[in-house]
Amino acid sequence: MRSGLKGIVKKGIGEMGFNAGGGAINWFPGHMAAATRAIRNRLKLADLVIEVRDSRIPLSSANEDLQPQLAAKRRVIALNKKDLANPNIMHKWIRYFDSRKQDCIPISAHSKSSVQKLLEVVEFKLKEVISREPTLLVMVVGVPNVGKSALINSIHQIALSRFAVQGKKKRATVGPLPGVTQDIAGYKIAHKPSIYMLDTPGVLVPSIPDIETGLKLSLAGSVKDSVVGEERIARYLLAVLNTRGTPLHWKHWNNRKMDGIRYESEEKHKYDPKDLRPNRRKSPSVSDVVYVENLVTEVQCAMYKTLAEFNGNVEDENDLENLIEQQFEVLQKALKIPHKASEARLMVSKKFLTLFRTGKLGCFILDDVPETNTVS
Repeated sequence: MRSGLKGIVKKGIGEMGFNAGGGAINWFPGHMAAATRAIRNRLKLADLVIEVRDSRIPLSSANEDLQPQLAAKRRVIALNKKDLANPNIMHKWIRYFDSRKQDCIPISAHSKSSVQKLLEVVEFKLKEVISREPTLLVMVVGVPNVGKSALINSIHQIALSRFAVQGKKKRATVGPLPGVTQDIAGYKIAHKPSIYMLDTPGVLVPSIPDIETGLKLSLAGSVKDSVVGEERIARYLLAVLNTRGTPLHWKHWNNRKMDGIRYESEEKHKYDPKDLRPNRRKSPSVSDVVYVENLVTEVQCAMYKTLAEFNGNVEDENDLENLIEQQFEVLQKALKIPHKASEARLMVSKKFLTLFRTGKLGCFILDDVPETNTVS
């Protein structure tokens, strides 16, 4: 971790108290304890496990408490939300997992072709079992909000087109908040042999002692914002972007917009960036799309300008903190938040996080690829 970022994590987050109680994250609702016990018991019966992780945090989104049991099973690691991850770095992660002899495939749970590729890997790994077992059980596990239920629904859709699935079709509940699925539900996806797929609640370890891992999980949405606080998560995101120099690359994305040319929408509206989330049923109009594009451009311009004109050292935690404070001020204007808004800092944080989480600010992988002899 870069020294400036490390200082922000330790000083700006750690000493402030990582959550309401201070110290490590401890978000472990009652249903998680019961679900973890149920998952452990059913893992013993599973013929294969699909472990869903977030492509942006391939290591941080692993439930470490379950890894020993998962490693002993037939397993496929599905790195979901690949559309939000940097493809130039993703191939290094595939090589990393290959070097550890772990089957891994990047997917987008909402893409039929992507999910079909995952199913081909699953069927290949089950080939020897299919020949001798009339009924097979596949479990889907992962931390909260990595897209397990969305994946289950896509698999069910594919199963309906490929097999004569009997009985009333069931769908897993999909939501943008961690902890939506709170019990273990089974879905029959094939006949001859009968294959059942279990969707499980997202479960974290009871405590996350590493602060930066907790921040990455929070930034990806696996921990509720209220546990850590939107402003602290936004500060961490700004620290990451600045130390990586990401805003300096935004100028090359769209020089026309960076030069100050804007597209005007034909009508005034009140479009909320939170409607960008994929689970929202409201389809944006042309005017909404233009509004969001201009909003993103304003944000990118503000971030680029502040970092380009920054005379300090982002590796120095005090300089980095001063830069972040300046960026909060310019982001308030870019995000069109009233100057005198009583909760302006909170509103800036929420909107900025939404733009990041929906991929409007670009594709990122927050975890660094571990150094191995086979990964360059």
